Amino acid sequence: MSDFDHNPFADPEFNNPFQDPSVTQVTQNAPPGLEEYNPFTDAKPVPPGTAPKVPAPTTNTQPAIMKPTEEPPAYSQPQQTQEQVRASAELLRRQEELERKAAELDRREREMQSLNASGGRKNNWPPLPEKFPVGPCFYHDITVDIPVDFQKTVKIMYYIWMFHTGTLFANMFGCLAWFCVDASRGVDFGLSMLWFMIFTPCSFVCWYRPLYGAFRSLHTQLHTHTHTQTSLSTLKQETFSTSLSRSDSSFRFFVFFFVYICQFGVHVMQSIGISGWGASGWISALTGLNKSIPVGIIMILIAALFTALATMSLIMFKKVHGMYRTTGASFEKAQAEFATGVMANKTVQTAAATAASNAASGAFKQQI
Repeated sequence: MSDFDHNPFADPEFNNPFQDPSVTQVTQNAPPGLEEYNPFTDAKPVPPGTAPKVPAPTTNTQPAIMKPTEEPPAYSQPQQTQEQVRASAELLRRQEELERKAAELDRREREMQSLNASGGRKNNWPPLPEKFPVGPCFYHDITVDIPVDFQKTVKIMYYIWMFHTGTLFANMFGCLAWFCVDASRGVDFGLSMLWFMIFTPCSFVCWYRPLYGAFRSLHTQLHTHTHTQTSLSTLKQETFSTSLSRSDSSFRFFVFFFVYICQFGVHVMQSIGISGWGASGWISALTGLNKSIPVGIIMILIAALFTALATMSLIMFKKVHGMYRTTGASFEKAQAEFATGVMANKTVQTAAATAASNAASGAFKQQI
């Protein structure tokens, strides 16, 4: 182990190569400044007696950059045009409408399921007390029976029927006031009560219920296409298509049109107010104004109600006719539906079978 710890350079007998005479002679005779030369620096040796050169100032070697005279405008998002704004607003409106219709359809489906679970629908119109001897005759619920697209129209027609009933009720009091100032107007007062008792239920059964049933016959089919890689706004693409779900919608529409145009004619005649017809129209109001100014004013107001009723009836007739044309109904379908309904009636079938059997038995007896 002592051999490994021995330092050969520490041996006094070791000859230092830098102490060689040839090396020391060269270093002693070296030119001035060479002993201070450092090969690892860029500075050159300076001979003794000369002043060192001051280095020139360093120049910037970076590339020249031109400064703009005006600062660039701040970045802003491009403004949407009016057409783009309208298109986006229209898409949002359609999406909200489709979502509203989908929610309405879901609610109607739940209501129908609950009704089926409870054993069917119970009549709720007219709304009579439970202790009343006569119960409701019809089931009336626009939000359940009528599709969303037609609910507003059916509600307006229902309000028109209520307005018609209120006008007939007011006409009865107007004719009573006229009878109080003129004893010869008892016929008008009697007819006004008759019109109120007849037209109120008949108008509901003869033109409102056919319209209600015709729109109830229209059902809405909801088609939803779901894509897994679409955003929430395009998750549902819903298309509503209206088609006939029952076989009597065209026939019901034609019943409504026939009866309602007759009702419109009655409204026009009542607004005219011919004396002796039991209506506080314009002619009767002017006649009553000669007898009593307060009674005449009351009759003028009732005549204005009849006029407004005739105007609204004409407007809604055109609107319903326009909606009827979009449902695909026609007169040919109405004829076919009427024939099918008549032949499907059990009473008609029984009568036809009885007539056929009587005719066959009569022919057989004649042959015998």
